[in-house]
Amino acid sequence: MAAAAAAVPVNLRLGDLVWGKLGRYPPWPGKIVNPPKDLKKPRGKKCFFVKFFGTEDHAWIKVEQLKPYHAHKEEMIKINKGKRFQQAVDAVEEFLKKGKGKDQDLTIPESSTVKRMMTGTVAGFKWPPSPAVCYQAITKKLKVCEEETGSTSIQAADSTAINGSITPTDKKIGFLGLGLMGSGIVSNLLKMGHTVTVWNRTAEKCDLFIQEGARLGRTPAEVVSTCDITFACVSDPKAAKDLVLGPSGVLQGIRPGKCYVDMSTVDADTVTELAQVIVSRGGRFLEAPVSGNQQLSNDGMLVILAAGDRGLYEDCSSCFQAMGKTSFFLGEVGNAAKMMLIVNMVQGSFMATIAEGLTLAQVTGQSQQTLLDILNQGQLASIFLDQKCQNILQGNFKPDFYLKYIQKDLRLAIALGDSVNHPTPMAAAANEVYKRAKALDQSDNDMSAVYRAYIH
Repeated sequence: MAAAAAAVPVNLRLGDLVWGKLGRYPPWPGKIVNPPKDLKKPRGKKCFFVKFFGTEDHAWIKVEQLKPYHAHKEEMIKINKGKRFQQAVDAVEEFLKKGKGKDQDLTIPESSTVKRMMTGTVAGFKWPPSPAVCYQAITKKLKVCEEETGSTSIQAADSTAINGSITPTDKKIGFLGLGLMGSGIVSNLLKMGHTVTVWNRTAEKCDLFIQEGARLGRTPAEVVSTCDITFACVSDPKAAKDLVLGPSGVLQGIRPGKCYVDMSTVDADTVTELAQVIVSRGGRFLEAPVSGNQQLSNDGMLVILAAGDRGLYEDCSSCFQAMGKTSFFLGEVGNAAKMMLIVNMVQGSFMATIAEGLTLAQVTGQSQQTLLDILNQGQLASIFLDQKCQNILQGNFKPDFYLKYIQKDLRLAIALGDSVNHPTPMAAAANEVYKRAKALDQSDNDMSAVYRAYIH
């Protein structure tokens, strides 16, 4: 067989209409424009700065990820069917219809919006993600490793497809629970071309997703009965049980072969009970709690911890690629719940320590900003540290991870330690500080509002 012909290079220039491909996201229509002065061209890469249609976003795109708009229009329309994509194409056609073509000025203004996009702080339904997130998506590498720990096989795999794209499963997907995490997850499932039916206890939260192409389920039972794989992400063990066992609940829709994936952060006993009742009806069960926050959920950069039915884990591959950057399979049901509680115990304790350090700096006459600058130059430097300190310094406690939920996770982690007679004194101390913050009406604020427990 003859070797495939090499791709013919295309000469692109400022003002050209193009299709831009970023990481695992589908090609999107845009225009090559002049970048703002504060967005430097990446070193060593031949690329163009592209402003995308139908969105406020823009990014540097490598030349090999660009195609001329007109020459590839029919091809792109065939492979992309989402409503938001069609709106973007319509915007291009309107742009051309007005007769302005390449002469229309789409230069990105040098405004605070640019910097907000660079830091991922622009709210709303977005494609493509902020340039910082795009960089993460492009530079991720597929890796698989395996470690034997007793009888449990642990596998960790970067969930980004090796060619940087996602082929959505042809299975019908259901999703129950559109809170801070669930909303971002569903957005990314839809963006990647999955067929999704949604349900939420407060039905109006479904409206945005219906506009983006999702279908509406009237009850959890209806969603499960009409979908092949149903995901759920709710607040705590009681909510998880009520969703499955309550009136018109998940269990009523389970038939042989139906699949249920619980992404809630709960204790191992709860998830084991749910697995047993699902399997008793002939269903398949996977637990898959996620590590991250609202921003990471929106950006499709969650870390997924899964356990249970290995075959179902593999069936969820395209969904996990859409919502997360990495997924781990941890063996039997209960292992993911335990691991998730340990992860959140560490995170919650660290947050309390950050708040304690900032208040100690304040009362001893030290600059809190200087403390943050020092920490950001040392071994503790992280996005988490910087973001949470900025929340405190700015007095902005808009929830990215509810304080009441991190306190719940600390409580469950302490109980996990008690069940095996393992001391958790640091977590116990942090838990008391969060309880104090809850008493100060901080439950529905971000976890960083634990700071207020130290100043009242």
